[in-house]
Amino acid sequence: MLTQKQLDDLRNDRYRRKRALKLNDEAAIRDFVNDVGVCMLFPVNGVEMPNVYQAVAGFAREVSVSNRDPIIGLTWNTKDKSLSQRWWYYGKLIRSKATLVSLNLFPNFYALSENFGDEDDYLHEYEAGTLSNDAKNIYEALLKHGPLHAIELKRKAGLYGDELKGKFDKALTELQVGLKVLPTGVAEAGAWRYAFIYDIVARWLPGPAAAARDITRSDARAAILARHLRNVIYTTPREIARTFGWKLAEAEAAIMRAVERGEASHGVLIKGSGDDVVMTSL
Repeated sequence: MLTQKQLDDLRNDRYRRKRALKLNDEAAIRDFVNDVGVCMLFPVNGVEMPNVYQAVAGFAREVSVSNRDPIIGLTWNTKDKSLSQRWWYYGKLIRSKATLVSLNLFPNFYALSENFGDEDDYLHEYEAGTLSNDAKNIYEALLKHGPLHAIELKRKAGLYGDELKGKFDKALTELQVGLKVLPTGVAEAGAWRYAFIYDIVARWLPGPAAAARDITRSDARAAILARHLRNVIYTTPREIARTFGWKLAEAEAAIMRAVERGEASHGVLIKGSGDDVVMTSL
């Protein structure tokens, strides 16, 4: 039986939230993302997962609002540079927040989406009523015109104007959560001379998208859970389901697979707590 302090210390090792382990440059950030497999760009309330910002800081600090903060600078600039480099998948995925996924783990996320790797996948969802009309218009603009920065994308999709900003942002997030589009660069456009360039996931990452075709949904959840448990050290079935948007039964089935493979233990007790948790095999 481990204490909460012992478990949290192990977690901080994985999250690189220690001065001696912090990320000091772009290369270290790349290694970190490939190691953890899936993480947030910044800490997100209610999401227990590593994040780049605190790994750069070397401790669990709140996000600074200063544009002179060197931790913000390294985090943000590396993210911007990465977009055109295909270092990883980046987009609004976990809980609709900025998420990074290593390319070797990404096919598992894609396998859990409603995509099959074809550029016209979206039509099946639209016809079933599970894809909004605004999302369809954005996707078709990218399909027809190729990569577009956000300002031009709004125009091509018929969503330009301050009064339509909320609709555009909502639809764009819908497409990112559904792994249909992703940012692939930054353009000097708009009032701030900064706008993301967007493209279709299957067109930008054809290899990982194609690899997903050979992965079953149960195998995909098992692979994601194994990496996630290795990072967070301990969690609960409900927290797993909430984090990844799975049904509780799906999370529990993935846990059983992890236990059978010796990757996790279920029913672990934390000293001083009554929680029944799942823990990675140490």
